[in-house]
Formats: sequence, structure tokens, C-alpha cells
Amino acid sequence: MAGILAMIWVPGYAGLLSGQLLFGLAQLQMVLAAQSVISGLASGERLERYFGWYATWLSGGQVVGPLIAGGLIHLTGETDLSFMTMVVFAMLATVSSRGLTGLARERLKVDRSVTGFRAQAALLGRNEGVQVSVGVTAAAMFAMSIHGSYLPVYLDHLEVSASVIGVLVSLRATAAMLIRPFMARVIALVGGRSVALVLSLGLLAGGLALLGFSEQAVMIGVFSVFVGVGSGISQPLSMVILAENVEPAQRSGALGMRLMANRAVNFLAPLLFGAILEFGGFGLAFPLTGAIVAVAGLVLLLHQRRRR
Repeated sequence: MAGILAMIWVPGYAGLLSGQLLFGLAQLQMVLAAQSVISGLASGERLERYFGWYATWLSGGQVVGPLIAGGLIHLTGETDLSFMTMVVFAMLATVSSRGLTGLARERLKVDRSVTGFRAQAALLGRNEGVQVSVGVTAAAMFAMSIHGSYLPVYLDHLEVSASVIGVLVSLRATAAMLIRPFMARVIALVGGRSVALVLSLGLLAGGLALLGFSEQAVMIGVFSVFVGVGSGISQPLSMVILAENVEPAQRSGALGMRLMANRAVNFLAPLLFGAILEFGGFGLAFPLTGAIVAVAGLVLLLHQRRRR
């Protein structure tokens, strides 16, 4: 709430930067807290369902939030009302958090020796589950960052209308939101988590690569759905794998490490795509970055088989 209010009330870049800093720190803490709580509630298929529903509501907020903000700005012609609406939602979330019970309200005594940077680096170096989780989330975020950053640019390059661009851009988030409640069933249907991870990364790689070969809105929408389904399964499943392979005392730190990998890839992926785009255009950039995701998936598959 403080971050949102700073953006409204403090003029200039000072308000924008301080607000973004406060907002970003708060969002990071809320995500880590939620994931840490959920990771301790169950295991196996039940944990898959829990993380599937958590990710569903997360995606739902990302779909609905911009629609509400855009609608309010369109109706009033100002941004203040949309920002104050965010404050109201934050207040409601604060009130609802008082209803948390059980593990969500329990404190866990943690030795600092298992939560420092060295301990987390050692965990990443020796724990196969953490390695797979971080690798999967990095590959998925790479594809999602490129898709989210450059699909609108590609569609504008094709002279697609603004309304169609809005629909096509939202398809990925919608597909991810719709598949996540059924994640546990999909995993059981395809024959286990390893197969589900390979298939999800395959959909991400294929959807991203094929975008460069199509100029038809319908096919671009289909390939965006591929990316959405792939990310919709891989992201929550990577959290499940991490939660089940780490001791309770190290879960929050390991989840934070996973989130740090997400943020790093989110920063670097558009820069890499932009450099390739400058050199070879969309026809090269999308297939090449899709191939990078495919190679990452192949490396993870071989890594798992070697450990077995």
C-alpha cells in the first residue's frame, strides 16, 4: 500500500522509483510466504493440486488486474482511481490474511547456517530436485519473457489491429490459467512428472519457435496457447519438485533462489532476443530462441537420466 501511495502522492521520478521499490519488495515477500506455506501443506498429488490452484489464482489476478485498471482509466480518464483500487485490494488481502490457520501461522526455528548464500549455493550444487526446479523455471521464464515482450512488437510489425493484439497477447495467460487446476490430472495422464516436464518444455520451445514462421493471427494464437499450456504446467510443477526435495528449514531460501533465477532470466532474455532480432529479424529470432529452450529441456532430461 505504501508503494502504491508513493506513486500517487510523491511527484516525479522519486515517487515512481520509491513506489516501485516498496511494491517490488512487498510482492517478493508475499510470493515467497505463500509458496513456503503451500509447500508444507502436503506432498505428492495433493501438493500438485495445491500449487496448481495457487498458480491459477496468480494467473487470474494477472489477467483481471490490467482489465480493471484499464477500464477505470478509460471511464475516468485518470490513473488515480485505478491506483486507489489497488490499495483497496491490498487492504482486503491484509484483512483476509488474519484468517490463516495451522502451518500458515506457525513459526519455524531455523539455524542461520542453512539459510545463508553459501548454504543455498551448496544446496543448488548437490540437490538434484533444486537443480531441476531452477533449470525448468529458467527455461520457462526465458520463453515467457520473450513471448510477453516481443509478441506485441511482432504483431504490430504485421500490422495487426490493436484489438486483435490484445486478444492474442492475453491468450497465453488465459491458457496457463485454465490448465493449472488440472495439472495433477495431466501429470497422471502422461505418466509422471518427468514426462510432464519434457512435454511442457517441448510446448514452450515449439510454440516460441513456430511464431517466426507464421503471419496469420489464428496460427499465432494457437502457438501462443502452446506457450501458455507449457508455462502453465512447468512453473507450478517446478515449485512442487523443489518443495519435495528440500528440508522445511531451507524451503523459503530455495524458493527465493528459484525466484531469483526467474528475475535474472526475465532481465536477460529480452536483451538476447533483441540482439538476435537486430541481426536476423523475427524469422530468425523466434526459431533460434525456441531452439535454446529445447536444448535446455534436453539437457535437463539427460541430467535426470544420468543421475538415475
